[in-house]
Amino acid sequence: MYTIAIIGYGGMGGYHAKQLLSLPEEFRLAGVYDINPARIDAAEKDGIHGYRSLEEVFADPEVRTVLLAVPNNFHKPLSIAAMRAGKNVICEKPVMLNAAELEEVIAVSKETGRQFSVHQNRRWDKDFLIVKKLIEDGAIGKPFYIESRVQGSKGIPGDWRCVKEAGGGMLLDWGVHLIDQLMYLVDSPVTEVYAHLLSVKFPGVDDNFKLMMRFKNGLSALVEVDTYTFINLPRWHVSGDGGTAQVDDFSCTGRILRAKTEEMRWEEGIVYTVAGPTRTMAPRPKESIEEQPLPELESDARDYYRNFRDADEGKAPLAVTPEQALRVMRVIDAVFASAEKGCSVSLHI
Repeated sequence: MYTIAIIGYGGMGGYHAKQLLSLPEEFRLAGVYDINPARIDAAEKDGIHGYRSLEEVFADPEVRTVLLAVPNNFHKPLSIAAMRAGKNVICEKPVMLNAAELEEVIAVSKETGRQFSVHQNRRWDKDFLIVKKLIEDGAIGKPFYIESRVQGSKGIPGDWRCVKEAGGGMLLDWGVHLIDQLMYLVDSPVTEVYAHLLSVKFPGVDDNFKLMMRFKNGLSALVEVDTYTFINLPRWHVSGDGGTAQVDDFSCTGRILRAKTEEMRWEEGIVYTVAGPTRTMAPRPKESIEEQPLPELESDARDYYRNFRDADEGKAPLAVTPEQALRVMRVIDAVFASAEKGCSVSLHI
């Protein structure tokens, strides 16, 4: 039985508790600690042991790993303290506020021999796994352009996510997930980023952003996170040299359109369309394309915990490594720099 304690019993702490409690034959939730005593009381009402101090968590010999579900600006000090106390660490995203902080934490991980990982659970999302499978199977040929976005209209929750010093804003929230997915999906270094961070309703933090990423292999990607958009665009739109795939939303509706023929027979003369006289943008003949449904996949986000345990026990490689997280944080540093300078930033990560 693999034993984990949770530090932070807010929304995400409660989520992790439910996930671990749903695997009673594999994991034991030793308890939770929160700086707010009322949340500890709430955990105990839920039948979960409540620790009354960090020292009590770190001193518990049964706890193999601590899971940090705290505001972003506490990730670094708590990760270091936990590892120096002999505990492995699962840290909520973003792993740190910047790459320099993560480099310090990785150094402590190596020094102490403790395992460290960030909870990039959206690598197990079905929509992402569908896109990954389509690319790996060559279902739309070689991809050259990917759009990945998450959009809503309710703004940012009115908590620490609105405070810049606490690591608030959407780039360090949803953005870190979408960037991680793309960097895991595309086996090529990121060579350039250009970003536009917006503060539409929440001054001081980005509540909307647009990001262009260029990879060394020639692929380009658009990443969008919007919290004040009332007509949503597709979750994924992937263009390849053999077709196009679209995933509409997290329910994974969508379709694949593929070219049946490599060469197009162009009509002689002008073609009149709803868009006016244009041959280039005239509808493609129906007989030259085929439509296919998206593949159906099963996934279990709890596999993240299973992999962390198996890696700690030497049974499997760690799925989300500190080195992968460091690449993502270096890109995020470049994104902030691009937004501040108002120009693209070159890199090789």
